Amino acid sequence: MPRKCLALLLAIPFALAQGGEQKSFDYKALGEVLFFDKALSFNQTQSCSTCHHPSTAFVDKRENSAKQMVSQGDNPQLHGNRNANTPLYAMFSPHFHFDEKIQDYVGGQFWDGRAKDLAEQAGGPPLNPVEMGMPDKQTIVARLKANPAYYQAITAAFGERIWADQNAIYAIMEKALGEFEKETLFAPFSSKYDRALKGEAELTPLEAEGKSLFFDKSKTNCSNCHQSVAPNSPQETFTNYRYYNIGVPSNPELIAHNKLSADFVDNGLLDNPMVNGDEKQKGKFKVPTLRNIAVTAPYMHNGVFRELKTLLEFKDSVNNPQRKLNPQTGQPRPQPEYAATVDPQQLKAPPLSDHQIQALEAFLKTLTDEPYEEE
Repeated sequence: MPRKCLALLLAIPFALAQGGEQKSFDYKALGEVLFFDKALSFNQTQSCSTCHHPSTAFVDKRENSAKQMVSQGDNPQLHGNRNANTPLYAMFSPHFHFDEKIQDYVGGQFWDGRAKDLAEQAGGPPLNPVEMGMPDKQTIVARLKANPAYYQAITAAFGERIWADQNAIYAIMEKALGEFEKETLFAPFSSKYDRALKGEAELTPLEAEGKSLFFDKSKTNCSNCHQSVAPNSPQETFTNYRYYNIGVPSNPELIAHNKLSADFVDNGLLDNPMVNGDEKQKGKFKVPTLRNIAVTAPYMHNGVFRELKTLLEFKDSVNNPQRKLNPQTGQPRPQPEYAATVDPQQLKAPPLSDHQIQALEAFLKTLTDEPYEEE
């Protein structure tokens, strides 16, 4: 653990009310230290920041045998089956729930929303055998207790007895990581798009055209899924937090790499226990934020698209018969991974010209936050 992080942990403020009852605790400070601590993985080779590094818009840009489609685990022989999403702007996702008004599932964390909030999401990777690989909560709690800085800070705030309750300690870890991910670092709103809204920058004609196309529902269907508030709102996160099957094809390269069956289908939202086995949710995935999309390739749940332009052309191909070939492979466009829950009406939109694709790509690049902009 970096010395700076250890110093930060030792400086965590806490206060005890009369009678020894816990009054306050700086969860965010603890979460920052935990985020970079490799002790949370079995072989102590990975921390949260390994797959979500601050310098790469919190996505995994490590070179690996899976060509960055998915992440390599603490056990280097194991890889996940889904691309690691960025936690940037994840704090704005509502808790996973069924919205009675729209009769649809909304919110949560992960591609399938199985974690209701950031804290629950943070508790998943340490126990996932293809991620950080810890065998159980007890082992993780023992690692935390063995670190004098963790032990002293938590004991001082909660009392020695707290260590007898592994679920309580694990909950502290989860909450700490979740609270850290609510820091401004994870939602800077500092892109050219944001600066233009404040009059601090000006979009180029091509970028402005792309913006107009993006929000014009008569010309594209982009904002149907990638808009959460009124146009030109400074708090736009470019997702409605819902779940759709947009016909994404399977990824044969990933299937071969992970030695999955040739007919493997990712269940998507159906894997979320809170949908109670509803087959109508199979093949649906959470709409990701488009903020920083230009620097967070590859795309989709299975990393099947490597270029932003390829992704845009794929979406247009549903409505544009001229786009018969996948420019990434030069082969005919593949069929959806799971076609049964694709709704053609939901995807319907006017076909786009190459110039319009170029304009949309230019606009999407303006959503890159300042720390990740290319000089």
